[in-house]
Amino acid sequence: QVQLVESGGGLVQAGGSLRLSCAASGRTFSTYAIGWFRQAPGKEREFVASISRSGGRTYYADSVKGRFTISRDNAKNTVYLQMNSLKPEDTAIYYCAAGGYRDPRENDYWGQGTQVTVSS
Repeated sequence: QVQLVESGGGLVQAGGSLRLSCAASGRTFSTYAIGWFRQAPGKEREFVASISRSGGRTYYADSVKGRFTISRDNAKNTVYLQMNSLKPEDTAIYYCAAGGYRDPRENDYWGQGTQVTVSS
């Protein structure tokens, strides 16, 4: 079992940057692929990015490709999401999940989320 806690959200102007962190507890962190998801008001939770257990493979939604970068530090039990060139449509609650599957329903453990608001 793994517990996840997101941080780093906030209010930023369009074109700005934020770095989200997903800190995990538990000795099994490195055995999980990790994904980032987001959910805007009135919309379904959607896949943003994921990273393999070793960090060697990364995947992105088309909407964030070239702007967001996912990375992990297994020694620190942490996964990061660097978000650049932010747009108002990136406004959402961002969650990390253990499992790394694009379908949110297939991921086992979730954090509580962190709010990202991008003003125009």
